[in-house]
Amino acid sequence: MGTAITLDLADDLPAATLNELADEVFAWMREVDARFSTYRPDSEVCRFDRGEVLLSEASADLRFVLEACADLWGDTDGFFDAYATGRFDPSGFVKGWAAQVASDRLLAAGAANHCVNAGGDVRVRGLAPSGVPWRIGIRHPWDAMATCLVLTGTDLAVATSGVYERGRHVLDPRRGAPASGLRSVTVVGTDLGVADAYATAALAMGVAGLGWLDRLDEHGHAVVTDDGRQYHSAGVPLTD
Repeated sequence: MGTAITLDLADDLPAATLNELADEVFAWMREVDARFSTYRPDSEVCRFDRGEVLLSEASADLRFVLEACADLWGDTDGFFDAYATGRFDPSGFVKGWAAQVASDRLLAAGAANHCVNAGGDVRVRGLAPSGVPWRIGIRHPWDAMATCLVLTGTDLAVATSGVYERGRHVLDPRRGAPASGLRSVTVVGTDLGVADAYATAALAMGVAGLGWLDRLDEHGHAVVTDDGRQYHSAGVPLTD
């Protein structure tokens, strides 16, 4: 998916068990990349977009993602649009969803304390290796070596969509033009796929995304505007 994946396992388990769990996580992420990468012409999502794979022939994962993207389109008033670029590109959901699945599998396997980081979209559970809640830094949108906020918690899904690495790659689907007004949007919840999609949708809305984020149930947010103003909701778990 054109991004780095990192994993931190903090449970006191045998080294062989930890290595096996890590191998399973990275094998899953490679499977997702092979299926959903928009950069690989042989991926299932590219073949589906070209009409070479019918819906009736699609994998269970692709059918799930198609349904999820349709639901998210409705939930965001059309601002999360997997077809905004003129082709099917579910990347704004898939990266977070894949990391969420990896985290769910780790939890089910007995690794209750871990951090999965998929290119800045982070799912943490339990405690860090030091025995305290995880700390998650939100990158400063103008300084790659600094953070603008640090969150802390034991069960968080934190997704950030911004323009500081790939430029204005998120389109406003209503105008068919790059979104503007917001430099960085972070959404905090418990499902990383949903948080990822909501962050993308809010960025696509521009400044109007601030009001939309305020109305979201069971999610917190932190936003930096193009002119450097910073906002965050009362529910965001900021570190002291």
